[in-house]
Amino acid sequence: MKVVALAGGVGGARLVDGLAQQLAPDTLTILVNTGDDFVHWGLHISPDLDTIMYTLAGLAHPTRGWGLATETFETLAAMERLGGPAWFRLGDRDLATHIRRTEQLHHAPLHAVTAELCQSLGVGHRVLPMSDAPCHTGIETEAYGLLSFQDWLVGRRGEPTVRKVHHGGAGADPAPGTLEAVRTADLVVLAPSNPYVSIDPILHCAEMRAAVSIRPVIALSPIVGGRAVKGPLAAMIPALAGRPASAQAVMDHYEGLVDAAVIETGDVVSGLPTLGTQTIMGDRSDRARLAGELLGFAARELL
Repeated sequence: MKVVALAGGVGGARLVDGLAQQLAPDTLTILVNTGDDFVHWGLHISPDLDTIMYTLAGLAHPTRGWGLATETFETLAAMERLGGPAWFRLGDRDLATHIRRTEQLHHAPLHAVTAELCQSLGVGHRVLPMSDAPCHTGIETEAYGLLSFQDWLVGRRGEPTVRKVHHGGAGADPAPGTLEAVRTADLVVLAPSNPYVSIDPILHCAEMRAAVSIRPVIALSPIVGGRAVKGPLAAMIPALAGRPASAQAVMDHYEGLVDAAVIETGDVVSGLPTLGTQTIMGDRSDRARLAGELLGFAARELL
């Protein structure tokens, strides 16, 4: 089975880790949101690419999910003493990734630089950015107007109420290899990532939504019992969709795209083949268990 996973954020990275334990490197491709990318301290930061790369390399912080497990923040403290911006927590070892990426982007596109970084960290599965072009996500808020994504999420802790999500890039071309991966996939998996700011930016790339829409698609809900497992999604759904947060609200957002759903036991989704199971992922064996259940369900219902 050839699988393409669309992902971003910690939840997406954890499911991708489970899928990578179930699928050989030549049968799994991960397409990653880059709407979160921004320049900080003069460096190109790709938060979702790094979270997924570190997770697949076994280097991610086990509870926090982002950043490296063994990390110090001496540079951050020194920057703060010098009066520089310290609101985005860059670790000392993590800085090497951003420095190397920024340096290499002078000579190669983002997908090639990502491949090099993954190879250096021993990641065997294919990780692709959604586009080589900048596609910055903007958050329009009630109180502050239009904010950059990181200013809203990290700088202001995702607290300002969202009125609209703006996807940058005006339908930028997908990165080389992404459309081919989708068109030749037996199954597309929408990870339990925020649909508005992690999955929608990928689908916003030119031709990507159309390519995904003609493949069998299964989605894992990031809403469990009316709450987001991680992040601001539970507050975004009422603000943007005018309804309570639920697994049903997530699947309705993907209407016309998703063919089957995996949800938490006790949650309900109508109109789709649905697998109810334990969806909150703990350790790596738990991720592999959930990924195996998802793939088995998809094989029975969609393939």
